[in-house]
Amino acid sequence: MTAIFVLAEHRQGIIRDITYEMLTKAHEIAQKTNTELTAVILGKSAKEKAKPLTEYAQKVLIIEDQKLENFTSDAYQKVLSTLIKEHKPLLTLIGHTSYGIDLAPRLATELNIPLATDCIDLAFEGGTFTVTRQMYGGKVNTTATARKAQSYMATIRQAAFQPQKPQPPANGQIIEQPSPLTEEAATKRFIEYVLPPPGGVDITAADKLVGIGRGIKDQANMPQMEEFAKTIGAVLACSRPIVDKGWLSNDRQVGSSGKTVKPKLYIALGISGAFQHVLGMKNSDLIIAINKDPNAPIFSFSDYGVVEDLFKIVPALKNKINELKIQK
Repeated sequence: MTAIFVLAEHRQGIIRDITYEMLTKAHEIAQKTNTELTAVILGKSAKEKAKPLTEYAQKVLIIEDQKLENFTSDAYQKVLSTLIKEHKPLLTLIGHTSYGIDLAPRLATELNIPLATDCIDLAFEGGTFTVTRQMYGGKVNTTATARKAQSYMATIRQAAFQPQKPQPPANGQIIEQPSPLTEEAATKRFIEYVLPPPGGVDITAADKLVGIGRGIKDQANMPQMEEFAKTIGAVLACSRPIVDKGWLSNDRQVGSSGKTVKPKLYIALGISGAFQHVLGMKNSDLIIAINKDPNAPIFSFSDYGVVEDLFKIVPALKNKINELKIQK
């Protein structure tokens, strides 16, 4: 039986969410195409990370090698090229991340496999591989058809799919394979992880976000926004105008030119909802918008909306939350 490969992405010992997002979509495709879903994980201690993947995939291919302790596209390309030539999967999925952007094009070129990048959906229709991508900064979704081939490759945009364990779990088989690497990669090598500076915040890892836009009017109102976020245990994020004004650093920006987030709660304060911003937060579990403009586009993507001046709502909401904390 042919297979669908999903490359598990991990950093500093933790499997990233994009892996489970791809496995969820791949499971759907595998059922429709009668193929076997296979997760592929490479690393120094890959077997230690394999167990969660067995709930999603029928097989988990493991290659352990000291030379794979940290990602380099040279090493990953050689290993994956060997696996794809051996197993001939119908489709290989890789995250559209800093890893995938570096790895996928060179791997597809080596193998002469059709590659679609930054996909937000994909399917096999009548034996034809089709993908959905966004154009013109996200204003248009377009469907493209790949040329006929025995094998295909795609990179998947983060947060394009909601991870969901198959029911019942796959209880996949863990299969160890020998590493084809005989020497360290000569062209590229890992130097170090550069972490955010002290006090830096990774908004993509936050469970709760308060996003602020030009509706907060003035920099003098920033402390009030920060205090509200602190009250609910959230991280402060923003739309592009706030970064352009220098009120927050660009690592806090949500949107097509910032970061894609999917917290459990996203509260949009004074954000109109331009498509560039919505692209980065529309997959949040719960979206609450507060804006005095009833026609603001953000309301089309919100689970709950409040049409009112945010400077009336935020203090009242903060006070109510504090009251509830005292009662507890």
